[in-house]
Amino acid sequence: MKYKKTYEWLDFFCAKLKSKELATLFRNCFLSTLTTTVREKEDGSTYVFTGDIPAMWLRDSSAQVNTYIGLCGVDDDMSQMIRGVIKRQFFYISIDPYANAFNEEKNGHGHKDLTLNNDWVWERKFEIDSLCYPLWLTDKYFSITGDTTIFDQEFCKTVEIILTVFETEQKHFKKSNYTFIRENSACDSLENNGRGSNCKENGLVWSAFRPSDDKNTYGYLIPSNMFIVVVMRFLIHVFTEIIPNNVMAERCIQLKSDIEKGLSECAYVETNNGRIFAYETDGYGNHFIADDANVPSLLSLPYLGYCKADDPIYSNTRNYLISKANRYFYKGLIAEGIGSPHTPENYIWPLGLIIQGLTSVSEEEKVSLLRMLINTHAGTYHMHESFHKDDPTKFTRSWFGWADSLFAEFVMSNFELFKNIEF
Repeated sequence: MKYKKTYEWLDFFCAKLKSKELATLFRNCFLSTLTTTVREKEDGSTYVFTGDIPAMWLRDSSAQVNTYIGLCGVDDDMSQMIRGVIKRQFFYISIDPYANAFNEEKNGHGHKDLTLNNDWVWERKFEIDSLCYPLWLTDKYFSITGDTTIFDQEFCKTVEIILTVFETEQKHFKKSNYTFIRENSACDSLENNGRGSNCKENGLVWSAFRPSDDKNTYGYLIPSNMFIVVVMRFLIHVFTEIIPNNVMAERCIQLKSDIEKGLSECAYVETNNGRIFAYETDGYGNHFIADDANVPSLLSLPYLGYCKADDPIYSNTRNYLISKANRYFYKGLIAEGIGSPHTPENYIWPLGLIIQGLTSVSEEEKVSLLRMLINTHAGTYHMHESFHKDDPTKFTRSWFGWADSLFAEFVMSNFELFKNIEF
């Protein structure tokens, strides 16, 4: 039986949960990606599609399997599967590092936008997180397994590609050839004939789209640049301690330094309640102050490893974001939380609620959020993309692997707190 040890662990875990409602919901969410969206290929790679959309997002696939990372130490099948995901992601990045989602085969399916198209590519929206997430997953995999063989020639080639893209997009308007226009869709098409709105060079890395796949308001997405800092810390360690390479290490150090300088200059906004992080900026003094439920978000910074949950600026930012001050925060009859312009107004994202729980330092808040999630799955025993703040039977995307996996991760991370609670 494949994943035998994982299923044994799952049975043991669910048996320890006092609430049968929680046990059922957890089991369904935990198995969602593993049993429905994972396809292991003959070449040793693993294709993971996102759910009701038949494409593999570099971001989503990383987050979907991250839930299983801890089991790599006891289940060789799981270790092989996740290593296969990383292999597949590196293959896709070598094809087009500006694309966010890819086809299982070279079939030409997906969007036909005015950009540099490839039959492997489902969608070519340049999002910083698409290049960060596979490195973040590699870091997680290595930390559990200690498997240094993953740092092979393919790894080095992929990192080289990623660094070159980030270095290019630090000077987007001078060096980059990336453009994106979606015909008959002003909300997706970039300004200036597909080049995007103007930004001042300051060390930050430009991006076209947010993790929601929505167009940026300003070109410098703050949480995504912070995510680069996180993965650069990992790469600096790799190229100084594991596979020493002075050239690669120096490039990583320089990129990290450039971004941190840029962040220090324009990532902050002063409010009546103290200094907070902005969501986006153009480097000229303009800021977009909000947060989106999709990760990387400002709310997710401790989860991603950028800062501690008790960091004063993060704490100020968090208080701002989970309030009506955030334009995407909604409070209704059955739930309150962060949504996204990607879905209708007044629709709350389970992803946002889960990240709020994973970054909370309050047991009371974590339990409250768990109750909210249990009360809003609308009898499906799965997490949705979003649901209406007053009516959970009104939801978007009935099959969303990322949200399912993250919910399972939330429960696993707080097992001792949740195991004896009745719902």
